[in-house]
Order: sequence, then C-alpha cells, then structure tokens
Amino acid sequence: MEITGSSAYYAGLSAIQTGQNRVDQAASQIASTTAERSATSQSSDFQAERLRAVDRSQQMDLATSTVQLAVGKLEVELGAKVAKASDEMLGRFIDTYA
Repeated sequence: MEITGSSAYYAGLSAIQTGQNRVDQAASQIASTTAERSATSQSSDFQAERLRAVDRSQQMDLATSTVQLAVGKLEVELGAKVAKASDEMLGRFIDTYA
C-alpha cells in the first residue's frame, strides 16, 4: 500500500496561507487608510483633495477592509482545523506506535 500526502492536509495548509495573505492585505489597507486620514487632517483642503483624488478608485473603504480581516482570520482558523483533522485521521489509519 502506497501512502501519499493527504490532500485534505494540503488543502488546510493552503487555506491557512490564503487566509494569512488576506489578513496581510486587509491590514495594509487599513493602515494606509489611517495614514491618509492623518495626513489630510494636517494639510490644507486643496492638498487633501488632491491626495484623495490620486488613489480614490483603488481604495477599499474601512468597513470592507475590516470584514476582509475577519474573513482572513476565520480562513486561517478553519484551515488549521482541517489540517489537524486530516493529520489525526492519518494517524488513526496507520498505527505508528505498533
């Protein structure tokens, strides 16, 4: 009998990595939004409008970023549970203590 890597285990690891990437991207977006708001509160109205116009089309709003952060967190947690369950099942199929 040939035993190969568990596809469920690797799916769990992939979910962890995808979730971590989502968290990183959302956190970066939140940080840049916060930095922009800080910059605009210290500059003139004209300069603030120019700053907002440059990347308005590329920015997600703060609520969306916060939701993406929560989704990424859940994705990492669920990926870890899948990987752990797969690892435990493989241990049950093969008696490693015999």
